[in-house]
Amino acid sequence: MSKVLVSDSIAQAGIDILSQVAQVDIKTNLSHDELVEIIPEYDAIMIRSGTRVTKEIIEAGKQLKIIGRAGVGVDNVDVAAATRQGILVVNSPEGNTIAAAEHALAMMLSLSRHIPDANQSVKNDQWDRKSFIGTEVYKKTLGVVGLGKIGSHVASVARAMGMKLLAYDPFISLERADQLGCRLVELDLLLQESDYITLHMPKTDQTTHMIDTAALDKMKPTARIVNCARGGIIDEEALAQALQAGKIAGAALDVFEAEPLGESSLRSLGKEVILTPHLGASTAEAQVNVAIDVAEQIRDVLLGLSARSAVNIPGLSPNVLEKLKPYMQLGETLGKLVSQLAGGRIDWLNVRLQGELATNDSQPLVVASLKGLLSQALRERVNYVNATIEAKERGIRVIETRDASVRDYSGSLHLSATGSLGEHSVTGALLGDGEIHITSIDEFPINVPPSHYMLFTLHRDMPGIIGKIGSLLGSFNVNIASMQVGRKIVRGDAVMVLSIDDPLPEGILTEITKVPGIRDAYTVTL
Repeated sequence: MSKVLVSDSIAQAGIDILSQVAQVDIKTNLSHDELVEIIPEYDAIMIRSGTRVTKEIIEAGKQLKIIGRAGVGVDNVDVAAATRQGILVVNSPEGNTIAAAEHALAMMLSLSRHIPDANQSVKNDQWDRKSFIGTEVYKKTLGVVGLGKIGSHVASVARAMGMKLLAYDPFISLERADQLGCRLVELDLLLQESDYITLHMPKTDQTTHMIDTAALDKMKPTARIVNCARGGIIDEEALAQALQAGKIAGAALDVFEAEPLGESSLRSLGKEVILTPHLGASTAEAQVNVAIDVAEQIRDVLLGLSARSAVNIPGLSPNVLEKLKPYMQLGETLGKLVSQLAGGRIDWLNVRLQGELATNDSQPLVVASLKGLLSQALRERVNYVNATIEAKERGIRVIETRDASVRDYSGSLHLSATGSLGEHSVTGALLGDGEIHITSIDEFPINVPPSHYMLFTLHRDMPGIIGKIGSLLGSFNVNIASMQVGRKIVRGDAVMVLSIDDPLPEGILTEITKVPGIRDAYTVTL
């Protein structure tokens, strides 16, 4: 019989499911060394946020088939190490969706009606109604920043409450926003027009301190903001200063840049601020839901079935994984590239398998391409299992085609996408040594390996233009690692692809487009 180790406190419903197919050992509060010592005898481990499953633990788990995290994230699991060992990692990405959405709505209503302070006032034997005159949300404008699963549910409930909806999400389609009753706008307009703002996006380099002093200055003095997403999206010191100065009317935070919350100016503020200790997923139902969800996936994998919410490549043996990995990496790389060229709000994606690749199963390459396409928006939340679902929820139309007649390489992958920056296409192939090469951009032939930082220009093929770009980059202390030009006819349109060692300094892209002959320029990070 299989053996499952449960190393964190899990709802009994999950234990009962595991017990149907395995011997379940519940051993909590184990040290890292204790886990390394006992993990070799187990086929699966189920955790929450308390246990860190490190590379050492994974490599010691010679029998491990699956690691299950009863929650949304997997930041406490070395997913890369698990993938290398052919071990499935699963979580429960939707188990706390309703709980988190309801908490955001509860925070908004509590903030509007001063419920926490009014409650405390009555408990202190006071009856001071005048101090707690509230504000109705009916017919007010709610700005939803991030229309994923949680943000969408918040929008649906708020709409039923009679609120007007604005939304900012650079990775959602207009069609999907319309379905939710949201008017899709740019962030600045949302900040300016919203009476309430609720945040629902992951914390990334782009979203860290998205709500800073400049953003807060754009908001109405009567506006209120809610963050039940991730700490650090709001600059907490800037928020405290804005509240103290009366620039906005209120804020409700469930998440913080450092948790538990230490010294903070927010603590000293009055009824205009509500602070809760990261309770978004803390409902009895959510805890049971994630336990059942992950336990069912562990049970299914132990029975030889597939998992529905794997965060790495699901159901593949190490040998199969090793064979597919280069082609899936090709698709993922091209997906990241075409997403940034076409702009984040993608309407449709065409995945075309060419040459010998056209005889292969298209689904793994389509999924890998979608994972790359969505990675700018979803980061670690998008994986090989949910990429198709996430694309559908964002209104992205996916077209699969094959063309075995293409003979430029033994097999190549062509992606074209339409987004907020128009239609763009990329082609890539694996060379004889297995190295990924980009072989065309917008149908212009090139042959360059992808690099971390890249600059693409569309320009007129004319003497001196390459030297001007090189000199301009040099004046900004940007080092060029490689450069190639692709053109169809002499002195016609052409593309230039530069691999650079560092991100471009702010403002340089504008200067590049001022160079005579340059029609457009894009930066890409892979």
